Amino acid sequence: MNILVINSGSSSLKYQLFQMPAKDPVCSGLVERIGIEGSFIKHTLYTAGGKVSQEKDSFIANHGDGLKLVIEMMSEGDNAVISSVDDITAVGHRIVHGGEFFSKATLITKEVKQQIKDLSPLAPLHNPVAYKCIEVAEVTFPNAKQIAVFDTAFHQTIPEEAYRYALPEKYYKEHSVRVYGFHGTSHKYVSEQAAEWLNKPEAKIISIHLGNGCSMTAIKDGKSVDTSMGFGPLSGLMMGTRSGDIDPSVLFYLMEASGYTAAQVKVLLNNQSGLLGVGGSSDMRDIRKLFGEGDAAAKLALGIYCYRIKKFIGAYSAILNGVDAILFTAGVGENDKATRAAVCKEMDYLNIIMDEEKNEAYSGKAMDISTPESKVRILVIPTNEEYEIANQCYHMVETTVAS
Repeated sequence: MNILVINSGSSSLKYQLFQMPAKDPVCSGLVERIGIEGSFIKHTLYTAGGKVSQEKDSFIANHGDGLKLVIEMMSEGDNAVISSVDDITAVGHRIVHGGEFFSKATLITKEVKQQIKDLSPLAPLHNPVAYKCIEVAEVTFPNAKQIAVFDTAFHQTIPEEAYRYALPEKYYKEHSVRVYGFHGTSHKYVSEQAAEWLNKPEAKIISIHLGNGCSMTAIKDGKSVDTSMGFGPLSGLMMGTRSGDIDPSVLFYLMEASGYTAAQVKVLLNNQSGLLGVGGSSDMRDIRKLFGEGDAAAKLALGIYCYRIKKFIGAYSAILNGVDAILFTAGVGENDKATRAAVCKEMDYLNIIMDEEKNEAYSGKAMDISTPESKVRILVIPTNEEYEIANQCYHMVETTVAS
C-alpha cells in the first residue's frame, strides 16, 4: 500500500512515500521557497545500495505546482517508484491544530476540511496552508483517500484540571482557550517505542522532544496526561527562538512602560527569544561552539535550557507518581549528548542515573543510556513522525476496507 505523507509549510512542502507496512520510506523530498525566487525540489530515493539524490531548480508558483514536481520525481526516469497518481492509496496530511474536534487520524470530508479551516485562528501559520494543500492533493490524487493526522490529537486525553486555565469559564466555552499541546505525533511514536522497549504497556514515561521547538509530555498507560506546550506552541521549555514560560507581567510592563505593541511582543517571544535571544543563535550547534570558546551568554543559554527541562521532569514525576523512563528525542535530544548529560546530572534523588560512557557512545538507534542501578531508564529514541502518520493512515485504510 503506497502512502504519501505531506507536511506543508507556508513556502515549503516536505514529503515521504511509504510502501506500508514497511517502516523505511521509498523516497523523500523537500520542495522549498514556493512562490519565491530560487524555488527548488530535492528528491531522495532509498535503495538497498544506499540513496540517490537529485535536485531541480525551477520557479514553483504554488503548492499545486510543487505537488506536480513531486509526482514527476516519483514517476519519471530510471528511478521511478510509481507509474501514475493512481498508485497512491492514501495521502496523509500533518495538521498542526485539531482543536477539541479530533482525537485520532480522520478521513478528510467536506465537514472535516471546514473544521480545519475554522481552527485557523488557533494556528494561523499552519492550518491555512494545510487546508490549501488538502485541496491541491484532492485534485492531484483524485482516487486516493485523504487523511488528516493532528499534532494536537494525542493530547486530547489530558484531564480537565490539566488543560483548563484559571480563567473565567466563558473564555473556555466561548473562545476555546485551553491547553491543546503540540508535537503529539512525535510524543505518541516515541512513547510507544519506549513502552515496547520496557515491555510495559502501562509504563509511566516522560517524553522530551528537543528540536527547534521543544516540548515535554507526561504519559501514563500510553496516554498523554500533561504537556508543556499549551494554547499555542510558545509555552513551557526554552526553544530555538521562543521564550517558553514567562510571567505575563513582563508583557504588560513592556506594553505600558515602553510602548510595545501586541505585534511587537508576539515577534519578541516567538522569533527573537530562546537560545537566539540569550545565547546569540537558535542553533544548538552554534551555542555549543560559542560555549567551547568561553562565551558567557552561551553558557547562560545552556544553563536556562537544561534547568527548564529538569524542572519539568520533577513536576511530571509528581504528576505521574513516579516514572519508569525518561526519553530524549528530536534533533537536539538525539544528537546533543552534552544536553542529555546536563539534564540528568544530580538527579539521583529521582533514581535517574546516566551511564556517561553509553551517553558518549550513542550512535543514532534506540538505546538505554542509564546505569544498571538507575531505577528510571534513560532512553534515546529517534522520532519518526512521518512513519507514524503513514502508520495511522495505513490502519485507517485497512479498517475502512474491512468494514
